[in-house]
Amino acid sequence: MKGKMAVYCSASFNIDPKYNKVARDFVRAASLRGYGVVSGGTIKGTMGEISDELHKCGGYHLGVIPRFMEQYVYPNLSEVIWTDTMAERKALLRKDTCAVVALPGGIGTLDEVIEVFALVHLKQYFGKIFLLNHEGFYEPLRQLLQHYVDTGMMTQETMAKITFAGTPDEILNELDK
Repeated sequence: MKGKMAVYCSASFNIDPKYNKVARDFVRAASLRGYGVVSGGTIKGTMGEISDELHKCGGYHLGVIPRFMEQYVYPNLSEVIWTDTMAERKALLRKDTCAVVALPGGIGTLDEVIEVFALVHLKQYFGKIFLLNHEGFYEPLRQLLQHYVDTGMMTQETMAKITFAGTPDEILNELDK
């Protein structure tokens, strides 16, 4: 295995199917290039979609799941780590990963991305951060972060630590460097 990446994504069943498709495409391509995936490991929403895809293609998939979500665990994970809290879950999702990749997702995904972004800035996480900006999904976040730069609340150097990628290949090509 080249390395493991944390993949953040939606747990909602009520999203446009195009986001699930690009998520499946991404994890399949990552697996075929030799990357393992660490995710929330549940059957819910896009998490379930990537779990299904990784199982189909024989990819390594570590699920990090709080005990209170036990009823949602995906049954065919390569490995499971149980946690007691969401904070512990978030820390273990990124542990020993070469990157975090945010697929289109909701408030939980945004929370995870911003936390990792702050940790990179503070030199507490050394992997790369990618947002799969499929069809401009993350443009509002890019604009907000640019506003922080424009107002002096954040430097351009910090902004450069997060990569907005339009396609799965852009992420994987960057990781392969």
